[in-house]
Formats: sequence, C-alpha cells, structure tokens
Amino acid sequence: MDLGFPYEAALVGAEGDDDLSRQSLQQLHGLGASATATAIARRLRERGTRGLPRGPRPHTSENPAQLTARELEVVTLLADGLRNAEIAERLVISPRTVDHHVSAVLRKLRVGSRGHVAAAAARLG
Repeated sequence: MDLGFPYEAALVGAEGDDDLSRQSLQQLHGLGASATATAIARRLRERGTRGLPRGPRPHTSENPAQLTARELEVVTLLADGLRNAEIAERLVISPRTVDHHVSAVLRKLRVGSRGHVAAAAARLG
C-alpha cells in the first residue's frame, strides 16, 4: 500500500495479514524507524507471528557499510591478500561460508573485486 507517505503506509500495513506486516516491518527498518519497528515486531510476536527478523545488531548498524563483525574480519584478511581457503582455515569456518561473507562484503562496499575491498574499507574508515 503506497499512500505517498512511507512511514504512515508502513504503520497501516503492519495491521494487515502476516505477509503485509512483514513487508511493513522491513520498510520501517529501511526508514530507520527502529523504535517503531521494534514495537510492531513485539506486537506481531504476541499475536503469534513467527520468524520475524530481529534487525541488525547495534555494532553492525554503527558501521558505515553495515558490515557485521565477521565481515570485518574477512575484510582484514582480504586486505592481507589471503585466498578464501586461507581465510576459512584462519577463521575456522567452511570455504563456502567465506564465499558468502566475501559476496556480502563486495555488495556492501559496492566494489566489483577483492582487490578493491581494502581501498573501499579505508575510504569508509
């Protein structure tokens, strides 16, 4: 539902069925209305809605690129020139998990290659 006022539309949508409520919750998070999103998520959980996202952790929200703590570790190791297999061994995780982290890092930093990760990270501080 688009009323031309995204915040108000999300509030109205939160009162709808589960699918509409979930979409509204995402919209509120996207708008930065975390207090409202938290209150609505609590209300949805009370009415029995399961599997609602908890939203980003405070540490992730504080990061300019929204990188998680693990993604920051991966950035450091990428900047050191390590390959995915080496990163997996160092962090004691599977190479496939490293693939996912590297993909997320590239997307969040808006770079097209591993070689640009260090420069983008430095630029963001």
